[in-house]
Amino acid sequence: MTTDLLLLAQGGEGAGALIWIGVAALCLFLLIFVAVFLRYAGLWIQCKFTHANVSFFQLVIMTIRKVNPAVIVRCQIMATQAGLTDISTRAMEAHYLAGGDITKVIRALVAAHRANLDIDWQTAQAIDLAGRDVLDAVRTSVYPKVIDCPDPKKSAGTLDAVAGDGIQLKARARVTVRTNIRQLIGGATEETVIARVGQGIVQAIGSTPTYADVLENPDMISQTVLNQGLEAQTAFEIVSIDIADIDVGDNIGARLQADQAEADMRVAQAKAEGKRAEAIAQEQQMVATTQENRAKVVLAEAEVPDAIAAAFRDNRLGLLDYYELKNVQADTKMRASIAGERDEVAPSVDGDTR
Repeated sequence: MTTDLLLLAQGGEGAGALIWIGVAALCLFLLIFVAVFLRYAGLWIQCKFTHANVSFFQLVIMTIRKVNPAVIVRCQIMATQAGLTDISTRAMEAHYLAGGDITKVIRALVAAHRANLDIDWQTAQAIDLAGRDVLDAVRTSVYPKVIDCPDPKKSAGTLDAVAGDGIQLKARARVTVRTNIRQLIGGATEETVIARVGQGIVQAIGSTPTYADVLENPDMISQTVLNQGLEAQTAFEIVSIDIADIDVGDNIGARLQADQAEADMRVAQAKAEGKRAEAIAQEQQMVATTQENRAKVVLAEAEVPDAIAAAFRDNRLGLLDYYELKNVQADTKMRASIAGERDEVAPSVDGDTR
């Protein structure tokens, strides 16, 4: 009997221990439940009062998935209140996990919905994941912005172009653009638009016959540039191009003509110098030829005594003939000498001597 009492006492102690363990586990579970409920109660109540389709269980699962529930709930409430009921919570979570700015995307969709812009969830999240500011793009679609050409942040100069008459014109333009949502992904940025507008203005001024036409009607340049379709393959739609300022620069045509005239003068001087050098060379060649001919004459005169001697030996020339020849030579020299002196002292018409 004593043994039975001991066994009954031991069984009672074991049952009590199990009861305490169960009570402790229940208290721990209740504590965890209360902690979890207090953490997500505020968000869950907001979802209930705003009719956002987010359950309490989904809030807990978001934390397990490393998603910030507060961000998703806030975005879901904004979308629901704006009437965007086709965006699921799972889609928002996926965009959040992909590294996108879900708050900016929802705000952009709300603004586009209010402005009746044709942009859906897929397009908005694709723009955001591509690195573009989708909210700024929507705002620019509603309120076009103005960009300066050339960009004053990168260049303080002007667009310099030369008209048909050679006068340089310095222009500044202001371009009003609106975002093209459909071409925002893969479309060129503002730098491309500025470069194309600058190129169009320079081309339009260059095709103008005179600078006075540009100063008289700057709108002609704007219309010419607008008709070129500069917004192709860009993320913007050009609304207007306004010529803000036009200044008259240098006379480039006159400067080029002066430079060309100077170049032509140098070419002519070079050609004249070449001809002069050629004439000098030819003169020296003629002097050398004259000296050569004189040498031949001297050689020929040296053969005359031999010829006279041979004539004496052959009895073809007599002594009287020889003296007569000498007299003729002496007479010729005398005449030549007299003629030379007369040439030196020949009187002029007025009686002066030269």
